[in-house]
Formats: sequence, C-alpha cells, structure tokens
Amino acid sequence: MFTRRIALVSFFVFAISLLGSPLSVGSARANGTAQTFVEGMADEAIQALTAEGVSREDRMSRFRVLLNANFDVPLIGRWVLGRSWRRASDMEKAEYLTLFEDYIVVTYVERFDQYSGEKLNVVKSVADPGKDAIVYSEINRPSGDGFIRVNWRVRAKADVYKIIDVYVEGISMSQTQRKEFASVIRSNGGKISALNDLLRNKIAQLNN
Repeated sequence: MFTRRIALVSFFVFAISLLGSPLSVGSARANGTAQTFVEGMADEAIQALTAEGVSREDRMSRFRVLLNANFDVPLIGRWVLGRSWRRASDMEKAEYLTLFEDYIVVTYVERFDQYSGEKLNVVKSVADPGKDAIVYSEINRPSGDGFIRVNWRVRAKADVYKIIDVYVEGISMSQTQRKEFASVIRSNGGKISALNDLLRNKIAQLNN
C-alpha cells in the first residue's frame, strides 16, 4: 500500500512539475526564491492535467515538451545510471538517454487519469550549499486523510530553474530509480546494453 501511495503521489508531483509554466531565474528571484518557481506551477498544472478531450498522442507530445522545460532530464539520466555511465560507450550513452526520456513519457502519460483533487501547499524554501535549493511542500489529499511531505531539489541552469530530484516522504525518486537500474545492470554482467534492451521492451509494452 505504501509503495502504491508513493507511486501515485510521485506521479502527481511529477505531473504538477511538468505541466506548469517554466519561470526564468530572473523572474523567480525578483519575486523571491525557488519557492516561487514551484508555487507558480500548481494551478496551471492541475488544469492541464484534468483537461478532457486530449488524445494520447497530444498528451505525449505535450508531456515531453514540458518534461524538458522543467526537468534537467540529461543530468538526471546520467546520475541515475551511476558509475555505469563512465563505462558506457558513446553509442550506449546516446541510446540510453533517448530511452530514458521515452520511458518517463510513456510511463507517466498513462497515469493522467489518477489525479483525484490533491492540492500542493509550498511551506518554505531553503538554499542548499552550492547552487541548489530545496523547496518543502505538502500534498493535501481531498479525502482529508492528512498530507504527504514532498521536497523538490531545484537548480538554476542558464536562465531557468530546473528540477533535478523529488523526495516523497524522504524517499528520492532518482535514488530509487538508480537502485533499480543498477540491479538490472549487475544481474546482466555489468552490460549497459541489457538495461537499454529492458527499457526498449518496457516502452514497447506500454505503447501497445
């Protein structure tokens, strides 16, 4: 039950992040901090998330654009692959990053109908050593069954903020994915190609 709740909440967090309008660093800083960036995403996100009459193809296209606008996908992909990134060939790296993005898109686009009225409340933003900020928030469930703590790691890149990780009840979504990918690679003799094959097969299954 906890795992399922984490999956649903992480989807909601992910969708809110993706469906909001990206704010420039200058714009966000003029009004406060990275907190402004996260706060500015929720309302528009929910409207887009619950929109009716949108085809699956359009959802996927929209989702992909918003994914890259709000998340540093290449950075996340490299970090998730861990030490294996250094061992991979240039061809394996390029294929992996393409598959990683495709996997995110097809996985989350299928869950658009699971939103049930959750609301995001940003609590505070704290500067992390270096160039990151952690934005603390809570997701309040419409049933009144308490709230779930969600933290966002936000980094300034060029002239926009980018989300590089999301923590649901203290669990890093990137760290969770990293462990899963490492297990696949380890059980296949350290071959990156095995992970790429698995991702390719999962994408094909989800597209059927």
